[in-house]
Amino acid sequence: MTISAILSLGQTSLELGLIEALTVLALFLSYSMLNVCDLSTDGCFTLGAAVGAVVAVAGHPYLSLPAAMLAGVVSGFVTALLQTRMGINSLLAGIIVNTALFSINIAVMGGASLVNLNRADTVFSILNKLTKGTVWHDYYKLLIAGAAVVLVIVFLRFFLQTKLGLSIRATGDNPDMVRSSSINPAFTTMVGLCISNSFTALSGCLLAQYNKMANIDIGSGIVTIALASLLMGGVFLGRGGIVKRAIGAVLGSVLFQLVYAIALRFNMPTFMLKAVSAVIIIFAIGGPYMKKQLPLLVRRMNAMKGGRNHG
Repeated sequence: MTISAILSLGQTSLELGLIEALTVLALFLSYSMLNVCDLSTDGCFTLGAAVGAVVAVAGHPYLSLPAAMLAGVVSGFVTALLQTRMGINSLLAGIIVNTALFSINIAVMGGASLVNLNRADTVFSILNKLTKGTVWHDYYKLLIAGAAVVLVIVFLRFFLQTKLGLSIRATGDNPDMVRSSSINPAFTTMVGLCISNSFTALSGCLLAQYNKMANIDIGSGIVTIALASLLMGGVFLGRGGIVKRAIGAVLGSVLFQLVYAIALRFNMPTFMLKAVSAVIIIFAIGGPYMKKQLPLLVRRMNAMKGGRNHG
């Protein structure tokens, strides 16, 4: 593999990692802060891609981003409504919304399973034209993905320090205490899921425009990838402030994409990528536990060796 091929591989992994990092940051808010495992993520990601693609094809590439985020807010609102007002378990609520979104997403795409963006202007194609002839032309995709991630991290940094943001964090830590403090946990859950799902939908919208198409399977398995990336980021950077943990989540997303890209470079069949995802998740989740157990295992092995030598 040549140096240029390695650099190209790294840049593509970084671009895709940053785009999908928006979904990881969404789970950072809903899973890490609010303590809700939102299984509607796959459908919401596809919803953002579908809405963004349809709006872009209609000739409004800039409007496609807020339109996708608004669709994500609606998805998060419905998921939260099922949890907080209808007493449905959070995992089941996510599954129900995710199932319904499959039909809704096809309806949004006009009854088709794919929307082609090759002839439509997108935020990427527009910046491609604007940067032509400049030093930034080779990095226009990276600029858009990076800017989106930075804006989301800055938003989280300041929002989670507000009274509402602190209430959301407290709801995730101890909902009973929040309830006794005259804060409505149903409201904070609803706000948290609406915001997190807007990030997920934005991620789907950008990926569809990046790939120049949106299809019904674009969000398949994204919740698994995002959770693995979030846990990987926690392993590498550990605990800390909001910004540090958010950067760790982004780093985990980029590393996950890099592993994917390397697997493809070694001509691994595409159907094996799910197995690669599962292995990464096992190491991401089990790694910290095994790290803690390693000293104990070493002591046991040394004790067994000592006993044999003594005998």
